[in-house]
Amino acid sequence: MSSAAGQITVPDRLRDGVLARQGQTGERWLAALQDRVTRQLARWDLILDRIADPGGRLSLIGYVRRGDNSPAVLKTGLVTPETAQEHAALTHWAGRGAVLLLDAEPAEGFLLLERLHGDIPLRSLAEAKAMLEATSLLRRLWTEPPTGHQFTSVAEQVELRIGWLREHRALAERLDALRLLDEATEIAAGLLSSIPEQFLLHGDFHHGNVMAADRSPWLAIDPQPLVGERAYDLAWLAQDRKETLAAAPGPQGAARRRLHQLAEAVEVDRDRLRGWTLFRTVAAGLTALAAGERSNAELYLEFADGL
Repeated sequence: MSSAAGQITVPDRLRDGVLARQGQTGERWLAALQDRVTRQLARWDLILDRIADPGGRLSLIGYVRRGDNSPAVLKTGLVTPETAQEHAALTHWAGRGAVLLLDAEPAEGFLLLERLHGDIPLRSLAEAKAMLEATSLLRRLWTEPPTGHQFTSVAEQVELRIGWLREHRALAERLDALRLLDEATEIAAGLLSSIPEQFLLHGDFHHGNVMAADRSPWLAIDPQPLVGERAYDLAWLAQDRKETLAAAPGPQGAARRRLHQLAEAVEVDRDRLRGWTLFRTVAAGLTALAAGERSNAELYLEFADGL
């Protein structure tokens, strides 16, 4: 093992997440993971304290100490089109609103990060307070993309997702959601025809991807960066904690009020926010169904239906 202080174990959540999403590619990645992490600890002169469990779905999170005994986090991620530019976004933000990147070998999926309070996510706050903190943080993250950037655009990602959804209409039929699917893809295509702005977006912003920190109350982690309009980014936050809305009296009214409040808080067009929320939620629901997560899929589609 890499050190006497900690052992490299693969949490069940990571194993299950990688296998569900990546199949045989994921199996090979998991098989090599312990040896690769051991070598990287030595290369960067790191001592492993412990592995975060449950940790991430596509990355192994190790709490480490550097040569000067300062704390850090070694993130070993499965490189996908969605995660490949995480290091570039963190470099651009340079710690403003997001975790600070200390070192990186992005092609291998290794990021050395500032250590945050991983056991205190924004989700630990009451919903109203969490949403207030979240929108404040998003305002810091939404910046002009760097010149010559290689970030995927919202248009590119959405066109790929629309293509996948059209090829998997049978999934929607299984949950009697063809009407929702058709509405979501039609609205998304219309929104793509008139994108009003270009910002660097987090791409996967929700309460679970914001952690308490020492140098700032809250900082974002795990970006899947894109360039496009703010309403697209806000849409993923809009569906967060949807299980709370589902359990509330009048869940459809509660969902619509949330959209209105979020749109006002960051000054984005409410209709565009509603459209992107519908699209992203339907897409997430059918993706979950494809991965065998039926109950999760039903929750996404129930929320979408209430919009």
